[in-house]
Amino acid sequence: MKTLTPQVIAEITNGKYVGKESDRNIPIAGAVRDNREAKQGNLFVCIRGTRVDGHNFANDAYSSGAACCLTEQEIPNAKGPYVIVESTLESIKTIGGYYRGLFEIPIIGITGSVGKTTAKEIIAAVLGEKFNVLKTEMNLNNELGVPLTLLSLTKQHEAAVIEMGISNFGDMSILAEMVRPDIFVMTKIGYAHIEELGDLQGVLKAKTEAFAYMKPSGTAVLNGDDELLLAYDPKMRKITFGLDSHNDVRAENVNTDGLDSVKMDIVSEKSNLPIKINAYGSHIASLAPAAVAVGELLGMNDNEIKQGFLSYTPVEGRSRVSKTKDIIIIDDCYNANPNSVKAALISLSALSGRHVAILGDMLSLGEHSEKMHDEIGTFAAEHVVDMILCHGEQARFIYNSYKAAFGSEAYFYSSMEELIKDIPSKIKKGDAVLVKASRGMHFEKLLPIISDPELL
Repeated sequence: MKTLTPQVIAEITNGKYVGKESDRNIPIAGAVRDNREAKQGNLFVCIRGTRVDGHNFANDAYSSGAACCLTEQEIPNAKGPYVIVESTLESIKTIGGYYRGLFEIPIIGITGSVGKTTAKEIIAAVLGEKFNVLKTEMNLNNELGVPLTLLSLTKQHEAAVIEMGISNFGDMSILAEMVRPDIFVMTKIGYAHIEELGDLQGVLKAKTEAFAYMKPSGTAVLNGDDELLLAYDPKMRKITFGLDSHNDVRAENVNTDGLDSVKMDIVSEKSNLPIKINAYGSHIASLAPAAVAVGELLGMNDNEIKQGFLSYTPVEGRSRVSKTKDIIIIDDCYNANPNSVKAALISLSALSGRHVAILGDMLSLGEHSEKMHDEIGTFAAEHVVDMILCHGEQARFIYNSYKAAFGSEAYFYSSMEELIKDIPSKIKKGDAVLVKASRGMHFEKLLPIISDPELL
């Protein structure tokens, strides 16, 4: 396999190499944008942000082991080689796409308005039983995160699962041109980023841009419970997954065992597979068949797939459950849109005890925002949520519609400080508490308050 070096980077980006001649061909392994994360042999990408300019930390990156820097300017007293380009963001995408082309392993791309991170984790867990798998870490699913993920590939990897997140038309084309997935999984067409994309047809159009960058021999694995995806023709092999009986791979006999696990039978043309996933939330059942579909496509047997599911663990902020002595806390505050909030409320309502939902704004809904927040309030009342605590300009509509639908107990707080102050008086022993809002609402601040053993 051809090695990535400063010289190669300069050639493929039309950049200017600066440094010792003897350093032109030193091997580069991996890339980072934060000098504090730099390891031996890394490429440090100098990104000029609104508050911090990465160029100021280039020498710190060298000190941490970086082999080379990608910059937009000269580095005074540079401790190592660097390549000057017009735009480091555009160039890292070029480098990521080039580097992906050096690998012939199966690459699975994953997108969707809701569930894509959970699907990524489940699929990676299943594949990990047979393959050495690279997966997207944290939230590295955008035009910077995706190339950084691709540049983490090594010759030891046998498969890669790449999460691909978008917010506007053209974004998926940028990502797919780099990733060029062999298998593309789509979880749901929902209302995330509806402000930019207009309507659900717009969301579908934006996310399916990926198929233009796949080989005809590729496979689309689509959620057949979603009417738009069921009807969509990707012009290649299509496998549907979900809960409905018409799906090629489907979950049946789903049994949610409280907080601890979800059991189901996953039926496909090849097998009828009883599986157990050690996780909370009924939404898991609709995504698990996608992992079986991908596993079967890559030649995994039933036992390997079953064992792979057992290694799945939820990521922080994604329906992650913790227990104190007296209450259950569902940390689902990484992000929120109408589909994911409704799914979280359904899972909450299945638990024992009093159901409490602490809800904040769902962002990026544009002109649809008021209506969709209204719907959440009504939905919460209909699904036996016993109390809601709301904060946020748009969350006021959740509060109002919950009360209008004769919800049991509702409180609205104009500031985060008021909410934090009042939580100890509202939470009781035996409660199951869901915390859910868009990431920009910073509801993670509430978790230490709710988890405080002195709360009750």
